[in-house]
Amino acid sequence: MKSIRIKGLVFAGAMLLAAGASAQAADVLVKANVPFAFEVNGQTMPAGKYSIQRDENSPSTLLIRGDEKSNSHASVFVNTIRDGGQEPSNAKPTMIFKHSENTYQLTSIWDAPDDGFDVLSR
Repeated sequence: MKSIRIKGLVFAGAMLLAAGASAQAADVLVKANVPFAFEVNGQTMPAGKYSIQRDENSPSTLLIRGDEKSNSHASVFVNTIRDGGQEPSNAKPTMIFKHSENTYQLTSIWDAPDDGFDVLSR
């Protein structure tokens, strides 16, 4: 009897996690195919397809997650601040990088012409 209750609780917890994951997936700000490796928060992210989501509990925190189909399973949370300027890419969702020597550093993410996030580096 006790094992049935434990299995029921585990199943209920898994269902809640699945519901939370699907709710978060709906909040994708940007989808991008990045053709080169880049760094963010000291972590190197491989070239590939990425989705960027806002954390529901902390709107200034973004999750950058590699697309499983492109074999880029890397993910990282980044802290950001709002950028009140104009998006530099003609109203398309955009990731902005700074190129220095052999490295690309993610500096900002734009999901609308006047809604951008500057990535805070650690």
